[in-house]
Amino acid sequence: MNLNLEALQNKIVPVANKVQSNTYLSSIMDGMSGLLAPILVGAIATLLNNLPFEPYQAFLETIHIKPYLAVATNFTTDIIALFAVFLVAYNLVRKFDMDGVIPGVYAIVCFLVLTPLAQVEVDGEMTNFISFEWLGAAGLFVAIILGLVVGRLYVAIVRKGLIIRMPEGVPPTIQRTFAGLVPGFIIVALMLIVKAIFNVTPWGSVHAVIYTFLQTPLQNLGGSIWALLLAMFVVHLLWLFGIHGMLVVLSVMMPIWISLDLQNLEAYQAGEPLPNIVGLAFVMVYILLGGSGATLGLNLLMLFRAKSQRFKTLGKLAIPAGICGINEPIMFGTPIILNPIMAIPFILSPLLCALVAYIVTAIGIVPPLMGANVPLGTPIIIIALLQGSWKFAVLEILLVIMTIFIYYPFFRIADNQAYAQEQGEEQPAEA
Repeated sequence: MNLNLEALQNKIVPVANKVQSNTYLSSIMDGMSGLLAPILVGAIATLLNNLPFEPYQAFLETIHIKPYLAVATNFTTDIIALFAVFLVAYNLVRKFDMDGVIPGVYAIVCFLVLTPLAQVEVDGEMTNFISFEWLGAAGLFVAIILGLVVGRLYVAIVRKGLIIRMPEGVPPTIQRTFAGLVPGFIIVALMLIVKAIFNVTPWGSVHAVIYTFLQTPLQNLGGSIWALLLAMFVVHLLWLFGIHGMLVVLSVMMPIWISLDLQNLEAYQAGEPLPNIVGLAFVMVYILLGGSGATLGLNLLMLFRAKSQRFKTLGKLAIPAGICGINEPIMFGTPIILNPIMAIPFILSPLLCALVAYIVTAIGIVPPLMGANVPLGTPIIIIALLQGSWKFAVLEILLVIMTIFIYYPFFRIADNQAYAQEQGEEQPAEA
């Protein structure tokens, strides 16, 4: 068994490390992580504006606050692609040891250049404006691709020396501004050429092409239960070999899952049926119950059912963090890594949580999550209530109970071994 584990580890670890350390994937991951704060603000504003409680809605109408809550959503989740293009370009350029602010701004400029204008008639004249159509979830993949392209072009141009150099003594801010002028002219000019090319195609814009041929197929694939189960299997298999599997998988899946959540948020705001079951919110609420491996159930077994002093102590120390979805004490204190006893429940628990939650949602017992992405560390139940219904919290509790039963026989084996070891160490001391 040890030889097989070692051989498997030698094959898996190098591949996982390459994915996790890839400059472009890590830039996307860092950029998407930066979106969680504005998404949460917009989600809370949407939730407050649309709670299905008639007296509450009447109160909002009385104090005339609904339009202002809508504005908070408009300029957070509804323009999330603008934040994404800046953050991806910013993080990519920083990985090449350059300042990322100026290329991040150019990325926003290029995104707006490529975004088709809408028209409206004002006082008998046609006026151009930028609609929200491509600034939110629909423009997210264009934002990611453009952030990478603009960031990499900026780095290449600067490395070629095509910059304006200022004499010594000029303030650093002015130096950076002038250094970015030539790259900015080149990058914006290239984007204007791209816009002109796509304007004569049947689709009319880069946004329509990317959304039709890339974003929609990837969302359909990534939003399926099979893709979710495969992703969760890879996450927990990597964890067993000491690799933070969620970081590896999120570098690939995070853009897909966030775009699915944003579609749900937009539908929730509009009062329409929520289109997606799977998303990052689904993973955070129903699968990471206590952290990777849904280890809150194991933590509760240690706290209330352990015979060994080792697991009793670990259960007490780990429970505050476990309630908040942080399970490093359990991961390394049990340990779960390279532990064949705990490997089966560690992989099986999150897979069953995902499958049960998906089925319960698909058949209509609970509604889909509204898609609010909350920060890591939000306690269980609270993270569910922020999705807009008490039913999510009840389902969370039931899933935790299920994981307790899954972990129990394996925990008894580990606990009995630890207890026997402790008894063996105490006997010489008593003698």
